[in-house]
Amino acid sequence: MNDDRRNDRRPDGSLKKKNPTTTIGAFIVVVVLLVIGTLAFNAIRDKCQFDQQNESAASSDTKAAALVAGASQ
Repeated sequence: MNDDRRNDRRPDGSLKKKNPTTTIGAFIVVVVLLVIGTLAFNAIRDKCQFDQQNESAASSDTKAAALVAGASQ
């Protein structure tokens, strides 16, 4: 009934050392995911701002074209 996976102690009573490679690897993965998420968020936000600016410019161009078309008839 000895489960070595749950036992953090060696037979001599000292604690097992954790593998630092796993910790560093997990840290790097988290940092990379945060950077990718930040880049995606900024790209989406900038695209929305760009679309809003172009929408307002396009609507004013459409109104001006409608006035010109109405005046020519």
